[in-house]
Parts: sequence; structure tokens; C-alpha cells
Amino acid sequence: MRALILSDIHGSAIAARRALSFFEKFGCDKIFLLGDTLYHGPRNPLPEGHGPMGVVDALRPYADKIVAARGNCDADVDLMMLDFIKIEDEYAVVEDGPVRLFLSHGHIFMPECFPSNALSQLDPTLKEDRPIDAYLYGHTHIYQLQRNFKGVLMVNPGSTSLPKGGNPPTFGFYDNGKFSIHHLETGEELASVTL
Repeated sequence: MRALILSDIHGSAIAARRALSFFEKFGCDKIFLLGDTLYHGPRNPLPEGHGPMGVVDALRPYADKIVAARGNCDADVDLMMLDFIKIEDEYAVVEDGPVRLFLSHGHIFMPECFPSNALSQLDPTLKEDRPIDAYLYGHTHIYQLQRNFKGVLMVNPGSTSLPKGGNPPTFGFYDNGKFSIHHLETGEELASVTL
């Protein structure tokens, strides 16, 4: 599986289109959408190219390829506009052969202490025998690829439109167990790690 990893678009149609241009370039078959898609948020400035309907139009052709989680800035009205995408309220789980990925926005399930057995903790009736290998999240607008103290790989693609920490706008890429972070403007790889 090859997937484009996007988070914190915050209504920037320009950023959404730039990021989605890498779907074909990188030979992707999935898009992992980690929340805060349309609304810019009350603490954020309007991003360049702000146009939530443009984001909706850009995502619509990929509807059957998107796995999505809801962000803290994703209101019910936003989800109505994205009705062609099945957006999980809090998280989604993706299985890629032996690799198990947990997708969430990052505002509910704290990355620093996220355990590999989180699924069995979320549902005690679940007969869980496989750990989570990587937790994909956004929320901070700062890209990251590192293991937390519980041994789970933390993958944050940063923000396509409102990066923080002096970082450029970025997106992530998953390729059969390898994660990488890329500059939105050039596609240049900034960091990578393999499970």
C-alpha cells in the first residue's frame, strides 16, 4: 500500500491541490486524512488560498480512496460538506499486511503515551493479538517521525497550510512500511523511517 498522509489543511484549497498532486506522482492508492480539513480554527489565521469548497472539490475525486479521522476543528457542518467521505468520529485503523496503523487527529489520543495495545483498551471485548505499529496524527502542525516511550512509531505529517515551529508546509507518505515527510512545494523528502 502507498498512501498520501494529509493533516491540518484548514480550508486551504491551494494547499489541498498541491498535496493531492503528489497522489499520482508517488503512485498512491490511499489517502490518510487526519482531520482539521475545512475550518481554519479560531486561533489560526486564514491560510493562503482559503476556500473550503475548493478543498471539498479537490477531495471529491478521491472519495473511495480516503480513510479519514475527525479533527478538533471538524464541525458537523464540515462533515456535511464532506459527506462523500466516511469520517470516523475519533479514529480509524488500517491494516497493511503485517502492519497495523492507527489514524487519529491527536487531540484525544495523546501521542506521547499512546500504547501499542490501544485497541484492546478502547474495546475490552476485543480479542486483540496484534499491536499497533504506528500512530498517524496531526493537530500540532509540526512534522515528526519517532517512537514514543511505549515503542509506537509516531507519524505526524505536519500541516499543509499552517505549519508551526519554523517548518515549511509538509505532507507525509507511506510506502509499504516506510514513512517519509515531504516539502509541499517541492516534494523533497525531509525525513524518513522504516518500521
